[in-house]
Amino acid sequence: MSWFLRLPVIVLVTLLSGAVGCDRREEQAVVKPTAPVQRKLTEVVIPEEVKGQWKSVRIAITDQDAGERDIYTVEIGSTFTVENTQLTIDVLNFLPAFVMDGTRMTSASNKTSNPAAQIVIREEGEEVFRGWLFSLYPGVHSFKHSRYSFALVDFIPTEKKRVDKKS
Repeated sequence: MSWFLRLPVIVLVTLLSGAVGCDRREEQAVVKPTAPVQRKLTEVVIPEEVKGQWKSVRIAITDQDAGERDIYTVEIGSTFTVENTQLTIDVLNFLPAFVMDGTRMTSASNKTSNPAAQIVIREEGEEVFRGWLFSLYPGVHSFKHSRYSFALVDFIPTEKKRVDKKS
């Protein structure tokens, strides 16, 4: 076959290749909208056997610049201001045997096998940390502050009411 007879075949193949290439480029240029990512909110569940059994927690706050460490006893459900600072700490919950199942945090029992306190730290009124302090694992999810460090060092049970028996 001569070159002249092959020319229509070459032109046809070139046109088809160009058309296929255009379709691909147009297809790639189409941006499909995506659904927004839905974050599940975490849920703290205090089991019945734990409710009302813990009164307060003790939090150690170390001033790394001054090399001083103070320990504060804070009732669960209350807020306190750290002396000589612009820091406030809310102690939201205490779980003696912290466990996490997906977005649900609870206590496996009332035994102190993995004690954790849920806290909120504010500096000059602005929330800078919301999370957990773990007694056994102080470095896990710990809050990094330029000057202060925080640690859960103790937990105090609610005093049991004494019942006097009359004979």
